[in-house]
Amino acid sequence: MHAMVLNKIGAPLEWTERPDPLPGANEIRLKISACGVCRTDLHVVDGELPDPHVPIIPGHEIVGRVDKIGPGVSGFDIGERVGVPWLGHTCHACGPCLGGHENLCDHPEFTGYSRDGGYATMAVADARFAFPLGEKGEDAALAPLLCAGLIGWRAFKIALRHAGRIERLGLYGFGAAAHILAQVATRQGHQVFAFTRPGDEASQAFARRLGAVWAGGSDEASPEPCDAAIIFAPVGALVPIALRAVRKGGAVVCAGIHMSDIPSFAYALLWEERQLVSVANLTRRDGVEFLRLAPELGIETTTKIYALKDANAALADLRAGAFDGAAVLVP
Repeated sequence: MHAMVLNKIGAPLEWTERPDPLPGANEIRLKISACGVCRTDLHVVDGELPDPHVPIIPGHEIVGRVDKIGPGVSGFDIGERVGVPWLGHTCHACGPCLGGHENLCDHPEFTGYSRDGGYATMAVADARFAFPLGEKGEDAALAPLLCAGLIGWRAFKIALRHAGRIERLGLYGFGAAAHILAQVATRQGHQVFAFTRPGDEASQAFARRLGAVWAGGSDEASPEPCDAAIIFAPVGALVPIALRAVRKGGAVVCAGIHMSDIPSFAYALLWEERQLVSVANLTRRDGVEFLRLAPELGIETTTKIYALKDANAALADLRAGAFDGAAVLVP
């Protein structure tokens, strides 16, 4: 197999040949056909997540075909198309796992961070955390659903839980996750207000094409109070801005796995029962729900395709905000 490997934090990925991996108990091996490029991959490469594991193959939006099945696996067939997300394994024994919160497992493994991921021609995955994808849709179009789609869906569910009702939803940062969630929200009857980098007219136009009723810079005031806001950009300074944009009793959800420091802000922004919450990882239930819902709603991903060998260019373009939607690597 071949892979783009992170051998040193902060260094470019290196094209590497390795022996084909073998699946162990409860594992499957995939021949990879597509892998999305997520902002979390930048956090891995830059060492912004704790306890970095190197060398590591990044990538956790994997689409591929099962080509070898390990002992103890049931429910998958050779040649079946499956998806592999960020949450790659849990202990099934800690308090959060036993309490139904596997996304908060005390001893988790994460695809592309603590176990090798999808910037490769092959990958091994815990079959219990892989999703059957069926045959509808192109591989590259499905890949962003496996993290950008899933984390957006979980963030939206949490926003609904805390805000109580959502007529107007603010999205801060209009990248891969927001461009998927905007379609979900609008097709379910919610109004979307998109907040982009100041002056990013291209992303604002993109948001409007996907159904946003308003799009502007994050330095602009919301034209109407939002019931909830979700922050996808890893920018802590957006937290007080988003709190200012939501109504009494509204919610602000921080959806990133990493965010720069949140500046101090006046208590008045939080008062009147506004809520500030975070999202951590995902559960398999989130995946089952969303991967069933996405085709029903006709969700379409906008992708820019890169060859696997060009993973460093894809990461650089993601960092620069050089494309709309999501980047996807293909072997």
